[in-house]
Amino acid sequence: MAQHRPFPLFSRILHWIMAAAILAMLFIGIGMVSSVSVYHTLLSIHRPLGILILVLAAIRLVNRLFNPPPPLPDGMPGWQRATAEGSHVLLYALMFAVPLVGWAMLSAASYPIVLYGSLQLPPIAPHNATLFAILRETHTVLALLLFVTFLAHLAAALTHALIFRDDVFPSMAFGIAREAGAAGSGPQARAGAAAASAEH
Repeated sequence: MAQHRPFPLFSRILHWIMAAAILAMLFIGIGMVSSVSVYHTLLSIHRPLGILILVLAAIRLVNRLFNPPPPLPDGMPGWQRATAEGSHVLLYALMFAVPLVGWAMLSAASYPIVLYGSLQLPPIAPHNATLFAILRETHTVLALLLFVTFLAHLAAALTHALIFRDDVFPSMAFGIAREAGAAGSGPQARAGAAAASAEH
């Protein structure tokens, strides 16, 4: 079986930067709804970070078109392939939808979308209290869905790294983590995985 080739370096850098940004954004969002005292401080971070995620998502999508991801391992069951592809489509959709809905929500409330200092984004929705309420609820639901999808993606990555020990995790990892994952996806590990699959 041919070894699963790694993602391009730029793709891996984008992946981990976005993972850190999304995780930080989700925790900031939780802090905003649970603490009034730090709400405005967290909001000042939340807005530019959301726009950064939107920009990075656009860059990542263009990069994916020019640098397609490596194929999934040959031995991966069809349901795992479908789940992996579906979860990636959902992740990309949410990475665009959550910040865009948040931007529109602030626009509907006539709140300035401040990036830094006097740098602001233009509104993308008309000022309307009813629209603001709808977009606020939508933003919350989409953010929670993103959080669940993110956790599922993380759980799948850890499953491939620690249980299946195939080439999926090493293809996106760096340095020691990648070498450790690659070592675990050698012939013996694959033989063990094949034997375990045969028993079921």
